[in-house]
Amino acid sequence: MSLSIQDVLDQIAAWHAERPLYKERLYAALLNGEFKHEQTQEFARQFGIIPLYNNIYHGNIYVVCPADKIEWRGKLSEVAYEEGTGNLFSEGVPHCQLYLNFANGLGLSDEDMWNTDYIPAALTFRSYYARRCSTSFLEAVSAHMLGGEAMAPGSMTKIANMFKEKLGLDDKAVAFFVIHDEADAEHSDVGRELLGEFARTEKDREFVLQIVREHMGIAFNLYDEIYEAARRFN
Repeated sequence: MSLSIQDVLDQIAAWHAERPLYKERLYAALLNGEFKHEQTQEFARQFGIIPLYNNIYHGNIYVVCPADKIEWRGKLSEVAYEEGTGNLFSEGVPHCQLYLNFANGLGLSDEDMWNTDYIPAALTFRSYYARRCSTSFLEAVSAHMLGGEAMAPGSMTKIANMFKEKLGLDDKAVAFFVIHDEADAEHSDVGRELLGEFARTEKDREFVLQIVREHMGIAFNLYDEIYEAARRFN
């Protein structure tokens, strides 16, 4: 029995349903307001391995996009431009600065964030994700959009509201989470278009499932280790 595009999308949806992000220890702790101030600071430092280094993720996806796929290159150039400038949707605030604004709201300086002593799981994630995003286009977008961004929609705005309620953060400090909730929902919805154009063979579709499964495992390991690191602060 051949593996159809719908089979692939259904399997990915089932994996996300089996392990929803909001039930993971880290996100449950954030949503429930369980973390104290110093614990939330440690979350901010370690999670920064993703937004503060997006140039080696999104930027590399643009680079490996096939030259003749002009429409896709256009989409990815907009993503990279927005991440770097914020001129499209973030009123001119680059997305790494949005994240630094969150850290600043918690009492962390930019210098604190750029000099974070990352836990091994964070360094592993950065190395893995950067490699995935720079090897092939199908591999990169499978990990990024189908594996990573499909986890998040709906969770980030709830976390932002909790930060405002429990920690007294203002709209500027939580803007990173609100904006990315909307963006992740949009990006993760390109699965059928992506697979229809780039996963033409059954081998390609099996490869997509492999990449998504691997990415989810690496990401959940990161979240588990961030949770443990934060718990050490009492």
